[in-house]
Amino acid sequence: MKPSRRSFLAGTASVTAGLAFPAILRARNPNSKLQIASVGCGGRGGSNLKEMIGEDIVALADVNARNLDAAKSLCPAARPYSDFREMLAAELDKIDAVVVSTTEHTHAFVTLPALRAGKHVYSEKPLTRDVNECRRIIEAAAAKPHLATQMGTQIHAGENYRRVVELIRANAIGPVKEVHVWVSRAWGWQSASDAVANKDIVQVSERPAASEPVPEGLNWDLWIGPAPFRPFHPVYFPGPKWYRWWDFGNGTMSDLGSHWNDLPWWALDLDAPLTIEAGGPPPHPEIAPASMWARYTYGPKASRPGLTLTWYQGAEKPEILKNGGIPPWNNGVLFIGSEGMLLADYGRHLLLPEAKFANFTRPPQSIPPSIGHHQEWIQACKTGSPTTCPFSYSGPLTEANHLGNVAYRAGKKLEWDSARMTFPNAPDADKFLSRTYRDGWTL
Repeated sequence: MKPSRRSFLAGTASVTAGLAFPAILRARNPNSKLQIASVGCGGRGGSNLKEMIGEDIVALADVNARNLDAAKSLCPAARPYSDFREMLAAELDKIDAVVVSTTEHTHAFVTLPALRAGKHVYSEKPLTRDVNECRRIIEAAAAKPHLATQMGTQIHAGENYRRVVELIRANAIGPVKEVHVWVSRAWGWQSASDAVANKDIVQVSERPAASEPVPEGLNWDLWIGPAPFRPFHPVYFPGPKWYRWWDFGNGTMSDLGSHWNDLPWWALDLDAPLTIEAGGPPPHPEIAPASMWARYTYGPKASRPGLTLTWYQGAEKPEILKNGGIPPWNNGVLFIGSEGMLLADYGRHLLLPEAKFANFTRPPQSIPPSIGHHQEWIQACKTGSPTTCPFSYSGPLTEANHLGNVAYRAGKKLEWDSARMTFPNAPDADKFLSRTYRDGWTL
């Protein structure tokens, strides 16, 4: 590693005070263009980049030269970098904001230095790889509330979620004591007893020891980043294969949980769970499961009672769905209240039983339409207006999703002490909250 890379993270704190004010001042003019650095330019990164084209994209970073070349064709004036650490070290005094679209195991390594240096941040979901990284980002963002942050949960900007939130808040189905969230995606490892039929399920049972040729233009060592090194193999790359492996991601739970658990989190104003338990096939040491379930208990808050939220993926489904008690949707969120049920997905929702609610008068619309998920963030950077998924909201949501995986890997019901970030009844599970980084990498 070059000295500039090695010293960058340590040096960031010292320049924060001097750089934050001019960047924020420049971004306060709603008619000016943001000076944006984009880290990760392929896949979601490419999509995010297109949403930012109206601003000034001044720097690009990607470990894959092919992605970098494609992004450069869209933003010919942007300065390209292979190593985002070199980019941030060189560009901190020139940028207002950073868009983070790397693999999730390096999200925190871009987001934290940017926040510390007083830069606005848009990050893809999930916000981090683990709970410890997430908490550090929440705290860093809280220390600088003038910065605009947003996690990439684009469905949050849709009209359907808004209408569901209004119904739940209006007590349309009475107090909610149960929520069930299920997705059909089953990307991960399956045991012999897991009968999910999905062509995307990884059948690898051990980490491949053999090395295959690294694709031309890919900096594999930099792609591995803070994770334990292993030879290149196509079971990890290209995406989304990587997120099935614990070293790089958290499987379906933390990925789709960012979207689907977002709805009950928003509607019911959830926060840190009291307990978490989970089940499925025996945990694999390397690969996240294709099928699993996780159940959270939440205490009462304001006028709502305590409740349980249960997550299901792959072959796991709620009993009421399997028994035909609700329409057979492949993916959904079911709120169960004292007076009825509300079933929703990304684009539709139903009050159940339908006959009971045939003449129901909907509450007035109280949540205004979004100007667009990315546009919310851009406007917030320029004017200080709020975003709808800032890290103060999306951070705790990400933590909770990660905790579902922790309970699954620990194999026991966990009591969560959020303030101390520990499990009083199972301290041996604390090891799943963080990890040791590869030499040369530190937060």
